[in-house]
Amino acid sequence: MMNDFAAQRAALADVVAITVSPFDADGAFDRDVYRTLVRRLVDGGVRTLTANGNTSEFYSLTLEERRVETELTVAEAGDGTQVIVGVGQDATTAVAAARHAAEAGASMVMVHQPVNPYVSQDGWIEYHRLVAEAVPELGVVPYVRNPAIEGASLARLGELSPNVVGAKYAVPDPVRFATFARDAGRDRFVWVAGLAELYAPAYFACGATGFTSGLVGVAPAISREMLAALRVGDYPAAMRVWDRIRVFEELRAARQSADNVTVVKEALAALGLCRRDVRPPSSVLPEPSRAAVAAIVEGWEVA
Repeated sequence: MMNDFAAQRAALADVVAITVSPFDADGAFDRDVYRTLVRRLVDGGVRTLTANGNTSEFYSLTLEERRVETELTVAEAGDGTQVIVGVGQDATTAVAAARHAAEAGASMVMVHQPVNPYVSQDGWIEYHRLVAEAVPELGVVPYVRNPAIEGASLARLGELSPNVVGAKYAVPDPVRFATFARDAGRDRFVWVAGLAELYAPAYFACGATGFTSGLVGVAPAISREMLAALRVGDYPAAMRVWDRIRVFEELRAARQSADNVTVVKEALAALGLCRRDVRPPSSVLPEPSRAAVAAIVEGWEVA
C-alpha cells in the first residue's frame, strides 16, 4: 500500500467510529454479526472505522480474534473507507499487530496507551517510534490517555516518525488538551477528541477536528449531525445534539467508565443487532439500566 498521509489526515478529521466486537451464545467472537455491524456503519455514511479499539474490548480479545477483526473490517469497509487498527500491549506485540494491519490493507494504526505502570517520556516516545518505524506506509495515531505525557514528547515523536499523522487525545480536561496541542504543534497533527461526543464541542473549540465514537454504531445520523455542526462552528446546533446524547454518554462514563462498552452493546441489543454479552472485567447491565438504555434508543428512533 502506498502511503497517502493527506487522505489519512482527512479521515481523522471526521467521526472516527470504534467498532463493537459481538459474541455469540457460546462467548465466541461472532464473525457474521461483526460483518453486519461494520456494513451498517458504512451504509450510515461513516468513512473512518477503528477496529480493535477500547469499545471493541481490545484487552479482552485474543490475538487471533484481533487479527480476524482487522481482516473483516478491511474486507467489509470497501473503497472510500479508511480503516484504523488498534495495536498495543508490549512493543513486540504492537509491532507485529501493526505489520499485520498493513498486510491486511488497513491505512492507519492507533497505538493504545501503554499499560505498563512505569512510563517515562523517553520510553513513551520510543514505544511509539518502534511501531511507526515498522509500518512507514501507514499513518500512526498515538492514543493519549495519560495526563503525564507532555506535548513536547509528541513533538519529538513527530520529528522522528513522519508517519505519525495525528493524536487521539482522551484526557478529560480541555485546558490540558489545548496546552498539549500547543506544545506538540497544533498544525503538525490532526487532533481527534478521544472522549466521543460528550467532549467533542469543548475539544473542537481548542483545535480538534475529529472525534471518536461508539455511539455512531447505534445512531450514525446523530454523530454525523454533531460533526456537521462543529465543522461550521455552529456550537448551538452541536449542543442541541449534545443534549440528546448526554444521558447515554454519561451512563457510559459513570464509575470510571465501568459500563462504557456495556451501554453501547445494550443499545445494539435493543435494536436487535447483536447480543448484549461482554467479557470480564466488563459486565452486563442490571435490568433497570437496560430499560433506561432501550428508552433512550427508542427516543432517537422516533425523532
